[in-house]
Amino acid sequence: MEVSIPKPSKIDNSLVKASVSCAGIFLLALLMAGCAHYPVNRPITKVDPSADPGKRLSAPDRSDDLFLMLSFSGGGTRAAAFSYGVLEEFAKTEVTINGRKRRLLEEVDVISGVSGGSFTAAYYGLFGDRIFEDFESRFLKKNVQGALSRSIFLNPVNWVRFLSPTFDRSDLAAEYYDAHIFDGATLDDLAAKKGPVILINATDMVTGIRVAFTWDSFSFLCSDLRTFSVGRAVAASSAVPILLTPITLRNYAGTCGFEVPDEVKKVWLERSTVSRQFHHINSLVPYLDSEKKTYIHLVDGGVADNLGLRAVLDIILSHGDIWTTVKKTRHRNAHKIVFLVVNAETEVSHHWDKMESPPALAAMVDSYSSVSISRYNFETLMLLRESFDKWKEEIRTNRCSPGPVFTEPGSCGDIEFYMVEVKFDALPDESERSYFKRLPTSFVLKPEEIDKLRDVAHRVLVQSPDFQQLLKDLK
Repeated sequence: MEVSIPKPSKIDNSLVKASVSCAGIFLLALLMAGCAHYPVNRPITKVDPSADPGKRLSAPDRSDDLFLMLSFSGGGTRAAAFSYGVLEEFAKTEVTINGRKRRLLEEVDVISGVSGGSFTAAYYGLFGDRIFEDFESRFLKKNVQGALSRSIFLNPVNWVRFLSPTFDRSDLAAEYYDAHIFDGATLDDLAAKKGPVILINATDMVTGIRVAFTWDSFSFLCSDLRTFSVGRAVAASSAVPILLTPITLRNYAGTCGFEVPDEVKKVWLERSTVSRQFHHINSLVPYLDSEKKTYIHLVDGGVADNLGLRAVLDIILSHGDIWTTVKKTRHRNAHKIVFLVVNAETEVSHHWDKMESPPALAAMVDSYSSVSISRYNFETLMLLRESFDKWKEEIRTNRCSPGPVFTEPGSCGDIEFYMVEVKFDALPDESERSYFKRLPTSFVLKPEEIDKLRDVAHRVLVQSPDFQQLLKDLK
């Protein structure tokens, strides 16, 4: 009986080829893992005040009689669609200011976005009316969550990249947003547009401080705002803790000759610890020491402020008062200052009120975030409303000084503040309220759910007594 034995050379060659192949894959994996790194924000050697994109608050194509700010809350695609519906209604609403007819949308000075709301804010800031042509197909009605999940779990190349300690899920999300939503635009591209100033808000996970991607914030860090991508800023604003990972910034403070404003120095040196202004300014001091605070890890903006309204309060606190703040823009003669808040908050579940058994961990976490966000939202809105009378008197006193205060239309003392809330709680039908507040805060919704969110935004805004009063007063 003959036994066929393969030639040794063939066995050796196949083993060698297999070994070389495995070794090559292993080395390639190690190389890719070592090379995977988030894009580091660049340093600057000198602060350039002329580069301040906030100067667009003085845009000549908008009326200086009216200051109009929109804030878009967090809440995933649900929040993005709800705020998009408000923009649609603004585009349809015609007003006459100083004898000139135009769309109310063209009078918007600032849009502050958080998490899901930051997608709508950034897209409109970059592309203007194009948002009404393709935002639905590129984002709202697209399964963004599914695309990110496939990229994370089904792409072996990304498995290897995740082996790097300096690259994670939110970095991958930022790449996706840059490529598929924002066309690789930078914050410089955003600042170059003629539209409203866009504030994209995130949260420092260590200090809990709200961090906006603005010229002021990046000057503080001696970093170059202009080359930072919009997709990465939005990824930071929507980096929900646990589900997504922080976006990291490098702090270069102390290397560019940045000078803390005199009004900030004065408050900090006085150290009036019971002052809200001191507390706010004191919380910023650690950022000036880049040796102690070398990196800033940013998570979802909703952790610090889910409405995006704290941006206004923080700016006023930094400047010291409302009059100093408005003087820095061409709105020092404004007669109407409007805050329109698009709030897509969830419903706090009362299911466990009828259960004797303790809630599951997931229910506890969900309840903790929903309750804390809801209560903090209420306090923020009340704080802003309660500030209106004080701010009104400050503006009147300073604008009319040294003469008497006149309040007739068009006079120095003619100043009114408006708060318009667009929220699901405004719906009279309880089942409809519950339907919208229970929609998931993920980045995927059914097309019909998107359409319903757009429709309800139109209805709530148009039926708002505060909004109707504003339109009446604008006439």
